[in-house]
Amino acid sequence: MLTYADIQAAATRLRDQVLQTPCVESETLSQIVGAQVFLKFENLQFTASFKERGASNRLQLLSAEEKARGVIAMSAGNHAQGVAYHAQRMGLRAVIVMPRFTPGVKVERTRGFGAEVVLHGDTLEEARQHAFLLSKEQNLTFVHPFDDEAVAAGQGTLALEMLAVQPDLDTLVVAIGGGGLIAGVATAAKALKPGIRVVGVQTQRFPSMLNAVQGTDLPMGQSTIAEGIAVATAGTITREVVKRLVDELLLVDEGDIEQAVLMLLEIEKTLVEGAGAAGLAALIRHREKFAGQKVGLILSGGNIDPLLLAAIIERGMVRSGRLARVRVSARDVPGVLAQITATVAAAGANIEEVHHQRAFTLLAAQNVEIDFVLQTRNQQHVEQVLEALRAAGMQAARA
Repeated sequence: MLTYADIQAAATRLRDQVLQTPCVESETLSQIVGAQVFLKFENLQFTASFKERGASNRLQLLSAEEKARGVIAMSAGNHAQGVAYHAQRMGLRAVIVMPRFTPGVKVERTRGFGAEVVLHGDTLEEARQHAFLLSKEQNLTFVHPFDDEAVAAGQGTLALEMLAVQPDLDTLVVAIGGGGLIAGVATAAKALKPGIRVVGVQTQRFPSMLNAVQGTDLPMGQSTIAEGIAVATAGTITREVVKRLVDELLLVDEGDIEQAVLMLLEIEKTLVEGAGAAGLAALIRHREKFAGQKVGLILSGGNIDPLLLAAIIERGMVRSGRLARVRVSARDVPGVLAQITATVAAAGANIEEVHHQRAFTLLAAQNVEIDFVLQTRNQQHVEQVLEALRAAGMQAARA
């Protein structure tokens, strides 16, 4: 059984191995969600994830014989990099099995830490099975990403740090994939402060821990922007800890996570991946459950694909009205485009894209339909632009 003593011992081992990350209040986020919000910046670790803690603790507990043989792990991201980096620091052989769909940047970064990367299977489960096979064939020690007491103990050290600097926290909000992080955090936090509330967060597309603990049968999805917690089967060890120590499990949807990623980028100027923003997403979605409390959030990782980040930013701009698509119908005569663009400019908007539509329209043949993508200030500003176009004698609406 995972114990508080295990986590204390892990903290001693990790003292010079990982960064003791900041845990500070975000005044702006606190005002927005109606609770006092403290952020634990685990995205500042060298590999940009809390996974380093569990990986380093597990590797340090290997026997001399196990160290000589080397280790193997299965992961599509943060655990892979954590194991590879700390194995390299300790001079150990590390084999990492990753699914074939793993983004090239993660594969190359893992290789950059000196690991031998094996690409196998189209799913994490296929990669895991292959890792077990290689472990037996090559006599390597398997380092599980979450269902391992030493790994969970390492993850729990961040809760010791949080409560050391913010001892009066009322609630900790923790993202859940397989459960290693919340198992460690809940064990440490409840030992230090029995009355503290621990809340777990999963995506609606991957409610595996909620199903395991509550006996429900919510459907599992295929993908999520929070791929770091897209785990189809909760850990055996971790689910028992969650049953005993976690007070509530909440679900968030993709839009909540997108909004949280963007808020952290804009407000805190910090980059988090989808899984790292799940805690804030829960505060946004279920703010009535945290009103007036002192809440600790773990920004668990910052490894996000640049193309995904670009899409999240653009979609967020659309939702807030800073990017808008409008359709203008007018007489197809010389100078009409100049008149439209001048009207848009006078209303204070900037034109990003223009698309003329003559053939694929139901308008009269002498009319033209023009789609614009505009940079605007907010939703109210979009309406002001539309009113200006209508006042100039054109038909204008959101596209």
